[in-house]
Amino acid sequence: MRQEEIWDADTAGSYDTPGVGMFAPEVVGPAVDRLAELADGGRALEFAIGTGRLAVPLAGRGVPVTGVDLSGPMIERLRTKADEETIPVIVGDMATVTVPGRYTLVYLVYNTISNLLTQAEQVACFRNAARHLVPGGRFVIELWVPELRKLPPGQQATVWQCAPGYIGLDTYDVLRQHVVSHHFTFDDGRQARLTRSPHRYIWPAELDLMGQLAGFELESRHADWAGAEFTDESRTHVSVYRLPADA
Repeated sequence: MRQEEIWDADTAGSYDTPGVGMFAPEVVGPAVDRLAELADGGRALEFAIGTGRLAVPLAGRGVPVTGVDLSGPMIERLRTKADEETIPVIVGDMATVTVPGRYTLVYLVYNTISNLLTQAEQVACFRNAARHLVPGGRFVIELWVPELRKLPPGQQATVWQCAPGYIGLDTYDVLRQHVVSHHFTFDDGRQARLTRSPHRYIWPAELDLMGQLAGFELESRHADWAGAEFTDESRTHVSVYRLPADA
């Protein structure tokens, strides 16, 4: 599955869930607060901007935001919320694209770096972020922690969410560090709808090494956008990498 095939018109049409899920105010609010703080009065660049879940409210806070995305349908959805002058978007691969200007903040949220399916592409993404930052600029990544401790010998899948009308299930290929996320949505009928997306999972320590290869230092890591402590029980993390001020 290519990323362009995953993020198609059907996905874009159903992606936004105003007020609930990842669009809930209690999810969006802390993320926007933290990103605005980290932008430190400068410009922000969002890799994989999608439909503008965070970019639109961040721009509304007065932070100039530019985006990068491969998906035309997702960008079209964004355009129903903000025009090109308000949030410019460059069509391209976040690992290689060049965007005009320099930024104080580059950010990549909601596990999206794992959509790059090789370690080399993920390292290239770090280096691309560094190329777009001013000295002292920050690169922020939100990512899940692989749940391999849930896999007993011989088992290849974990259920990571079970809620009314929804089951989320991941299948693991531990040799290649690959995961396929399966999203089952259903009602009271007999039929369910399945969508899938492939990922390459990354341990926090491996992510830190990618940052070092691109010239970054780890500035902070928390379990969420509100600043909760990151522990060995945390399922997600928000990691902030910073270039040296004299870079």
